[in-house]
Order: sequence, then structure tokens, then C-alpha cells
Amino acid sequence: MRLNNRFKNAVISGVLIWLICFLLSLPFYSENGLNIDIFVFKSIMIVSGSIAGALLLVWYYKCIDSDFFMSGVIFGTVVLFADWVLDLVVLCALFGEDPLTWFGTVGVRYLSIPAMSIAAGYIAGNVADKSGSGKVCR
Repeated sequence: MRLNNRFKNAVISGVLIWLICFLLSLPFYSENGLNIDIFVFKSIMIVSGSIAGALLLVWYYKCIDSDFFMSGVIFGTVVLFADWVLDLVVLCALFGEDPLTWFGTVGVRYLSIPAMSIAAGYIAGNVADKSGSGKVCR
């Protein structure tokens, strides 16, 4: 996969991960704010974001046949910044959440995205190297 396509697919993945989590969060809010315990809500968001991220990471790697580690770095970095920007625009700018509070309670949790994508890239590269074909799957 060309480098441009890797960036494009990572941006698409970042937007989709963010959108899925945002849409899943809507039923838990009313005019009075959050309807469930904040810790339960944050757990639901982490799990749903992780599942969406894992599925989109599998989709992202389907067309990659080289540079697996760098692809994981690209995916993780692009998705991280895409999700941070979307959160800052929607949660902070539109809904008035303080950016420092947001980062401490939400933003730092997004660092799990590059951690998982870089690990996936490292593992995929090792599997490809051991198979000798340069590919992860046959």
C-alpha cells in the first residue's frame, strides 16, 4: 500500500473510531447531563473505542504487505491526532469543556491507540520476516 493510502486510511479510521464512540455516548446524556455513573460511562467508552480501533486496525492492515512497523506508527499517530482534534473541537470548543481537564480525564487515554497499533505493526513485521514471504497472510 502506498504511503498516501496509509495516511488516508488512518484518517478514515480515526474519524470512524471517534464517530462510533460519540454516537454511542449520546443515549447516556440528557438535558440534565450524564444519566449513568461517570466511571461506568468511561469504561463503556474505552471498551467501545478499543473494539472499534481493533476492527479498523485489522481493516487497515489487510492491504499492507511491507513496512508493518512504520504502518503501525502511522496509524497510531494519525488516529491519535485525528481523535484529539475532533475531541478538542466538539467537546472543548462546542461544549465548553476545559482543555486541561479534558486532557487529564479523556485525552491521555487515547495514547492506547498508538500503543496497540505499533505493537500490531511490530508483531506483523516479525511474522512476515519469519515466513520469508514478506506477507502476514497467504
